[in-house]
Amino acid sequence: MSAAERAAVKNRAAELRAEARRGKSAGKAAADAADVLAKIAEMAQPDRAVAERLHALVAETTTELTPKLWYGQPAWARDGKVVCFFRSGQGDKERYSTFGFSTAANLDEENGMWATSFAITELTEQAETLIKKLVRKAVS
Repeated sequence: MSAAERAAVKNRAAELRAEARRGKSAGKAAADAADVLAKIAEMAQPDRAVAERLHALVAETTTELTPKLWYGQPAWARDGKVVCFFRSGQGDKERYSTFGFSTAANLDEENGMWATSFAITELTEQAETLIKKLVRKAVS
């Protein structure tokens, strides 16, 4: 494992410990959302602006998903299972950031093939429309 992969595993272990401490309390969702917003605030531009807008887009699109950290990055979950997530390209030392969907997302297509993640360098109006459509489908 690379140093970045080890760091991601450590982040995920810390997230799971924090979730276990919080249990299913009423304040858990608020604490998870605060963690996500704090992580987004730490990001360098332009990833911070993209993550902030994605956070708003998911919230505008559905109330079924709640924010939570997943491997140290923003994600949105239903019943504790991550449905969609953002990966910072700068944080991952990659050329672009990624918005993706987990297997909990209802994106299956009849042709037996569909995209599960998308590279993002900027959020255009067209990209925002597609993201909203995919998030709605993912929680359907």
